[in-house]
Amino acid sequence: MPAISRDEVAHLARLSRLALTEEELDLYAGQLDSILTHVKAISEVAAADVPATASPNPATNVTRPDEVLPCLTPEEALSGAPAEEEQRFLVPQILGED
Repeated sequence: MPAISRDEVAHLARLSRLALTEEELDLYAGQLDSILTHVKAISEVAAADVPATASPNPATNVTRPDEVLPCLTPEEALSGAPAEEEQRFLVPQILGED
């Protein structure tokens, strides 16, 4: 028995407001059945004593220490701005909010 029927795919398509052709319903029913069958097989293999992991390879972030370096002053950063207010870039309002 398939994990998902063609009628269930049609129902999901209606709920999702997707207009699917008869051929698409058959295609997606087969694809979804295959996916669900594979997920079921994988879930049967998973053991309770095996910790969940996103990757079998250990990964660590490679970061560098923060260092304070010379940078622009607010005046230098704003020197090319078309408009500024209170040491900030002044941009046109786009959302109509106050």
